[in-house]
Order: sequence, then structure tokens, then C-alpha cells
Amino acid sequence: MATVDECRQALHDLAARMDANADKVRKQVDLERTLACRITDLGTAFHGRLTGGRLVELADGDDPKAKIALSTTSDDLISLVRGELDVPKALASRQMSINANPFDLLKLRKML
Repeated sequence: MATVDECRQALHDLAARMDANADKVRKQVDLERTLACRITDLGTAFHGRLTGGRLVELADGDDPKAKIALSTTSDDLISLVRGELDVPKALASRQMSINANPFDLLKLRKML
């Protein structure tokens, strides 16, 4: 099981990669949404905002009003950020879940 600090670092790494590729990401999908990432095995969460192809304002804690909510385990989050976890398979096997409106899910699919 990964630690809270490892999960936080993984999300910051993801944000840095998205920032470096913001123009490409924005061309694929330009969302302006709040995001919550809930780590089920650690009982913790992080939140931020997707905007302009970037993941910004990452902070500890849940955002119950987030428009997009990802729930997964700490190890699966680490694998996801490293590119080792196939998102469609993880969703199909219920290793992770994404709660969002259907239109946002279609846009997110382009990123995944």
C-alpha cells in the first residue's frame, strides 16, 4: 500500500506532465471542472481543478461538490500515474471508478 505522501507526489507529477503538455491536452479536451481523487484504502482524498489542459490547485482533502470524482486505491493511483494501469480495464474491473456527467466522461475518454 502506498502512503499519502506517495499519492500526493504522484498527483503532483501528473500535474507537472499535464502542464508540460497543456497545449496538446487542451486540443484533445478542454475541460473546466473541479476534480476530487478519493483514495479508498487510505481514507483520504485530494482535490484540484482541470483547466486549460492543466491540473491546478491540488490540495489535500475531499471536495464533495467536485464535478469529476475518481475513486481508487493508493497502489492503483500510483500505477495509473506511471502509465502501468490500463484505465478502461481498471474501470471495467472496478479497480477505479469515475463519477462525472456523461458529457464530461466522453471528453475525459480522449485524455485516457
